[in-house]
Amino acid sequence: MSRRPGKRYRADIEGWDREAAVALPDAVARLKTFKKAKFDQSIELCMHLGVDQKQADQNIRGAIAMPHGIGASKKVIAFCRDDLVAPAKAAGAIEAGGDDLVKKIEGGWMDFDVAISSPDMMRVVSKLGKVLGPKGLMPSPKSGTVTPEIEKAVREYSAGKVEFRNDTGGNVQAVIGKQSFDAQKLVDNAQAFIDTITRMKPAATKGVYIKRITLSGTMTPGVQVKI
Repeated sequence: MSRRPGKRYRADIEGWDREAAVALPDAVARLKTFKKAKFDQSIELCMHLGVDQKQADQNIRGAIAMPHGIGASKKVIAFCRDDLVAPAKAAGAIEAGGDDLVKKIEGGWMDFDVAISSPDMMRVVSKLGKVLGPKGLMPSPKSGTVTPEIEKAVREYSAGKVEFRNDTGGNVQAVIGKQSFDAQKLVDNAQAFIDTITRMKPAATKGVYIKRITLSGTMTPGVQVKI
């Protein structure tokens, strides 16, 4: 038996057609009218894409630093040479280093959200494949977490840079901010994400690429956005 929507949810959907797509600014405006929870809800944008996720050349993966941030910080570590340890920590890394950092993680320490690595350190980081891989924490060039620009990457990810990748259903999503954000900031962040995914259209994709765009809060109904 399906669970009946809560009182807040029912109040939010009253009086409007949930399947009717509206322009992005109107979608954000509607979200802003929804009843607030006891916490500042995250706002997420989900795009349903016409990609065949079984084909490696059609998978979408990357990262984006939102124009206005997302209202949350992340704990970042950096695998780098000794001369870059101090700059990495100054940029916001909670830990930085090479073999010593690998040993710390091998010992069970996992109190971080993102791992950054310079290309020359991946030979060291590769030892942690079985530890970081299953948790989605292994540095990767595709997500921008393997880069020679350690300070820049640490700074962006510490400020909430968002990684994304399509799931098995062809959906790709990202947090674009908080319900308390100014409406225009949410519009700007959402448009930046939409533009990024649009530019990443695989050449092998056939038919309609962007099929559906939905904007929603942690505890709100989804609002359809015009494509």
